[in-house]
Amino acid sequence: MLPEVMKGPKLELLVDDLNYETELIKLAGNGDDKAFKELFQQNVSRVYALCLRFSADKDTADDLTQKVFIKAWEKLKTFRGESRFSTWLHRIAVNIFLMHKRAEKRFLKKTPCNEQIWINKNGKIESNVEINIDLEKAIASLPKQARMVLILHDIEGYKHKEISDMLKIRIGTSKANLHRARKQLREELLK
Repeated sequence: MLPEVMKGPKLELLVDDLNYETELIKLAGNGDDKAFKELFQQNVSRVYALCLRFSADKDTADDLTQKVFIKAWEKLKTFRGESRFSTWLHRIAVNIFLMHKRAEKRFLKKTPCNEQIWINKNGKIESNVEINIDLEKAIASLPKQARMVLILHDIEGYKHKEISDMLKIRIGTSKANLHRARKQLREELLK
């Protein structure tokens, strides 16, 4: 039985939204393009925002978002409904990003880097790539693993155990990376 606070129009709207989403998923799973387009429109901004936070690059975020929805279309019949559709898409987005980073890492091993980074006479880090410091850029400047942990923990709300499973690292490593990322962000934003 639901508490009195949960009864009423808000709960009915939530149930209606879930029923509508479930129906759209069934239709889309049976090949209905219009139903999938509706699911896409309901979720694309959230998926794009996640991909942008992970990649810190608009073009990469566009590509990753497209890959997420292609994968969702291909795997829609495997959606079991044990979670919200948006949660399922979130998991796909994380996996797509991790695959992207692995591919990028393999590519970078084969390709020399022309970017030069140095410390100027005031002790500030500079490079031959212009960097405007704002929050997104500060996050983007973090080491890859520290950035991933920061986004997953502080922005997406995952626990260290979940992060350690996703990134295949120890819980202590996750905590250390979060501490490191927060410290570097504070230093970067205070400049």
